[in-house]
Formats: sequence, structure tokens, C-alpha cells
Amino acid sequence: GRTVLEGSQKIFQTSGPVIIFPSSGTGAWEAAIVNTLSPGDLVLMVETGHFATLWHNMAKRWGVDVEFIPGDWRRGADPAAIEQRLAQDTSHAVKAVMVVHNETSTGATSRIGEIRTAMDRAKHPALLMVDTISSLGSADYRHDEWKVDVSISCSQKGFMLPPGLGFNAISEKARAASKTNKMPRSYWDWEEMLKPNAKGFFPYTPATNLLYGLREAIAMLLEEGLPNVFARHQRLAAATRAAVNHWGLEVLCQEPKDFSPVLTAVLMPPGYDADEFRKIVLENYNMSLGSGLSKVAGKVFRIGHLGECNELTLLAALTGVEMGLSVAGVPHRAGGVDVAMKALEQRHQGNSPLLKVVGH
Repeated sequence: GRTVLEGSQKIFQTSGPVIIFPSSGTGAWEAAIVNTLSPGDLVLMVETGHFATLWHNMAKRWGVDVEFIPGDWRRGADPAAIEQRLAQDTSHAVKAVMVVHNETSTGATSRIGEIRTAMDRAKHPALLMVDTISSLGSADYRHDEWKVDVSISCSQKGFMLPPGLGFNAISEKARAASKTNKMPRSYWDWEEMLKPNAKGFFPYTPATNLLYGLREAIAMLLEEGLPNVFARHQRLAAATRAAVNHWGLEVLCQEPKDFSPVLTAVLMPPGYDADEFRKIVLENYNMSLGSGLSKVAGKVFRIGHLGECNELTLLAALTGVEMGLSVAGVPHRAGGVDVAMKALEQRHQGNSPLLKVVGH
């Protein structure tokens, strides 16, 4: 138990406690809410996509008063908009700012470090709660440095495991809030977890088989080195976007600073159905692309490039997309895979050549 708890701290980049629940990411969302907030509390959330919307709906069901900054699903959360709203809140009615770090539905990442700076500039004491469900272990994330109060994650994305583990990394400030908030909880209670966790144990049966997997996943991430892991994801994402741009298709995310290193959502040309295209790719090449969710259903498909993914895996996926575009009769310019290949080859330029011929 202690090995995975301490290892998880390294991945969240925190010296504070990380709590591991046998749950999905949705359970970890609920844990964040019930341990820190009270019914009637005002929180500020940002409509960055499908998952921000689901978390917003959950908070409302718990009796939390949610102010939702509207968004167009084509960029991350705007730090300036958050700062402006918090600066107006002189009575400090807003108890928490809740942001999804990487929107799996849109391929846009929010800049959490800048959001923290914005909150500090507004001198606002709200808790900062961040959903890192699809970003942890794939996109740069710093719980302590960015003074995040609750970081939420789960096992089936950057940890490369099956679903079944939910994580909360918590600050001292969040733990203090949990001592006085008025929300009922039992299974999700942090303090009940932290007591046995101190000795490496759990208050109820943990997902033991997944904890063995987690131990190995953490070892893999630390062996590669987190900076290298993050750089690899950025490189794969850039190659994917290069292919999409060459095909003449549009990346859903419109703000370059928010491009996701985890996945890329691609808009279909008008009049072409993304789900029909995905079906053709699946039937012809046995490859499954991500679907568009709620607002973008049928309009986008998603290419994942996270976790145990390298150059060759990605190039195979992009090849499947390009062949699929051709078979489905979707207008595009051939050669996107070549462009991606060139982008990925460049990683090795500037290194010493494999063979040096010494002049005589």
C-alpha cells in the first residue's frame, strides 16, 4: 500500500496525501465535492466540454450552487475570465473554482498554472479543484507548485491500467475544509482513508489487483522520467496535428496554447458524419476511433496518443485514419501520414549520427 501511495505522490508532483478509492473517475469527482463543500455553497466552473458539464451536473445534484462560465468547446478555461469573476467577488462567496485540466471530449487542455496565478492576483481564497482524469501522467501537471487543493484522477488513462481506481491528491487547505463542511459521506470520507493509509492499509477492501498494476505503471513512468513522458506526448500530438492539417481537416481545439498532448479531436467536413466514418474505419481496419460526445456528437472523431504510445503506434493509427478517409470518400489531401513521419523523424536530428566517417 505504501509503495503505491508514495509513488502516486511523485506522479501528482505533491508531498501531500494521495487517496486511492476503488472507483471510476466519477467517484473521485464525488469525493472531491463531498469532502470540501456544503449544500448551498457557490462554486465557479467552466464549460470546456462534455466532462466539465457532467461534473457541473453532479455538483448541482449535491445541492451546490454552480456558476458555469459558458464555453464553445474549442479551447480550455480562460484564466482572465476566472480572474475577472473572482475580482468581483469581494465577499468571497465563491468557495471553489473547479476546472477540467484536459477535456477528453474536445482535445483542449486548460492552463492550470495560469489559473492559479489569476486566482492569486484576485487575492481570492477559493479552493482550486482540478480534474486530471485524462491528463495525469501524460500532460505536465504540478499539484504542489500550482497550489491545487484537490486533484482528481483515475487509472485508465495516463496510468495505462483498466478502470477501477479513483484518486484525490489533497492540500492542507482542502483537508481543513473537510473538517468543517456539511456534506454527508461515508465511503468517500478522506479521514477514514487517511488513518489506515498512514500504515499502508485501507479501511475497506481495495482493488488489490489494480494496485499491483499501479505499482508497475508508476515504475514505468518514473523510469522514462516525467519530463520525457510529457515531451513524448507533445511530440506525438504535434505529429497528429500536422497530419490533420495536411489532410485539410480542422482540429477542434482553436487555441494553440490549449492543444492537448493526450488526444486530438478532428472535425469532419460539413455534410460528413463522423460516426459513419468511424464505423468504416472499424469495419475495414479493426481500429476504434473516439466518438464525439453530446454537443459534438457525429461532428468529430478523436485520435488518442497517450500512455503506452510511441511513434510507430501513432503512425499506424494515422494510416488507418488516412485509408478510412479515402474509403469513406471524405474530401482530403493524401500524404498526411508522410508529414507526421517527417515530424517524428526530426526528433533524432541534432543527435550524433550513428556512423561517423573520420576524414583521413
